[in-house]
Amino acid sequence: MKAVIQRVSKASVTIENQKVADIQNGLLILIGITNEDTQEDINWLSKKITNLRIFNDENDVMNKSLIDIKGDAIIVSQFTLQASTKKGNRPSYMNAAKPEIAIPLYEAFIEKVEGNLEKKVQTGKFGADMKIELLNDGPVTIIIDSKNKV
Repeated sequence: MKAVIQRVSKASVTIENQKVADIQNGLLILIGITNEDTQEDINWLSKKITNLRIFNDENDVMNKSLIDIKGDAIIVSQFTLQASTKKGNRPSYMNAAKPEIAIPLYEAFIEKVEGNLEKKVQTGKFGADMKIELLNDGPVTIIIDSKNKV
């Protein structure tokens, strides 16, 4: 399971000209799921993201987590994070989980993040054509792969 997280001052998701998610201070989390991902990946990644100290404290040092600042989150599924670009110029998405595997894992990830934050998070819609707007704060963008825990 791969995640691209961006610390944002604001972010939103629009589907068919309808805004479906809109946050201020928090994280935009793009998540890519493989066939090999399990509940263990969900548990580890959700804990890592929600506890990652990438928000500024009173001394302007990145020392606070999303939990600490009581920030908001938008979680968006993005199969293209699992793209392989090793051969040729057309990415291969063979590593990306099919919807029947990915959707339950995506929903379980959302539920786990909500449990960690003790509040609802906003989301995109699995498989939809989404337009994402964000104001990256910092900029802070971090890539995390649950297969690279060590």
